[in-house]
Amino acid sequence: QLQLVQSGGGLVEPGGSLRLACAASGFTLDYYAIGWFRQAPGKEREGVSCISSRGFSTNYAHSVKERFTISRDSAKNTVYLQMNSLKPEDTAVYYCAVGGPSITTAQAMCAMTPDRGFWGQGTQVTVSS
Repeated sequence: QLQLVQSGGGLVEPGGSLRLACAASGFTLDYYAIGWFRQAPGKEREGVSCISSRGFSTNYAHSVKERFTISRDSAKNTVYLQMNSLKPEDTAVYYCAVGGPSITTAQAMCAMTPDRGFWGQGTQVTVSS
């Protein structure tokens, strides 16, 4: 059974840190570009941080550059999103996604629309004091 299972998230104060994890089962993540997306209430889903299929390149939304880091652990078949210096505007439901064979670059991955790819279940991140 193909699955992306997310963990992490929760409530954190402004300036704090969280790490999200996305574990794959039934397939090998290394073969695919992977991305983290988020969707805030009333807003469209946006690509936040993405990594290419070979892991050679990454892409970040301007709003999270220098604060978020995407990485993958091949041995654990898991991708992570380390989020530092969190701000209230980072509050959203966060999703991991795999693009499929036709999407190989980090930039293309972050531009993927919600009707494509294979998605995790989503996890809430709330930044509030």
